[in-house]
Amino acid sequence: MTYQPAALSDDLNTLPKLPSWVTSGRAETFESVAFRSGAMLTVLDQLISDPRQDVPVKLLANRLALSAATATSRLEGRLAREADIRDAFHLTPPGEARGPDGDLLAFWREGARQRPDGTGEIADLVGANFAGEVGVWLDAGQDRARTHGPLAGCVAVLQAVLEVDDRAERVACLLSDIVLAQALNWKTMLPVSTQRLTKAALRGLAADGQGAELAIQQRLLLSVEETIRLARDLAQRGAALRTVAPKLRAKGSDAAVALFLSEDAVAPSTMLSPMIQGTSLPMTDRAARRFCDRLVELGVAQELTGRPTFRLYGVVR
Repeated sequence: MTYQPAALSDDLNTLPKLPSWVTSGRAETFESVAFRSGAMLTVLDQLISDPRQDVPVKLLANRLALSAATATSRLEGRLAREADIRDAFHLTPPGEARGPDGDLLAFWREGARQRPDGTGEIADLVGANFAGEVGVWLDAGQDRARTHGPLAGCVAVLQAVLEVDDRAERVACLLSDIVLAQALNWKTMLPVSTQRLTKAALRGLAADGQGAELAIQQRLLLSVEETIRLARDLAQRGAALRTVAPKLRAKGSDAAVALFLSEDAVAPSTMLSPMIQGTSLPMTDRAARRFCDRLVELGVAQELTGRPTFRLYGVVR
């Protein structure tokens, strides 16, 4: 029997949400984008900065990292599927090469762990070719954000990077996300920028084409709106998982639940067994598989691969 969580719609209704006037219609001018983005970013900030909202921020960041990797693959012309990128990262044995898809997800997961004020670590992540310019680009983005709003700051850093190398989409988008986090005084970085960008839109921006900046801001606005929806959904999913936690009798179940609330995909054989990741708590391979199957039975998790072996589990999508 599948467990049906009770009264979760009430929990969802207590979360900050976008008023209808923000989501109805299209932002056609810089002024309307700025107006709508102010409302949207206020809601997003409340969701991720206020612990009382119970949004699983680490899970949100990792879910966004996977989406950003998929979008970046599209921008870079590889067109890898989300499932293939996820599997390349999570199912590659330790010490073996993940390949370009797995490395791309590793880039975005590492990016999501960066502190927005950690310029040195960010420089290490973007590589030697760009490390010397990171501080300059971020300063330019911050200056623009202070005078014209956070989305304008994001566009400024995107343009600055792409004018140097129009193939450096992942670096440009990462720095855009950092500018957004800095503008909002976030302690963590969320991979938001890449989600709705297209190669054509970025080429237009790099070429300083007419209307390019407004077009990018409109796309960033859509990404912020989608991130709000995802944050609210994960808050609901997380509440459902916490509700069933007392039903789980496996030793270490609290730590395993915490792992599901931080990781987008959990491999039982490596992340729960022989030790629950991030802890010193043991769990046998059999217990790990039974634990994951129990979460599926309770309706709060799902198997992600569709395969009988080498399985991955995650909070219900």
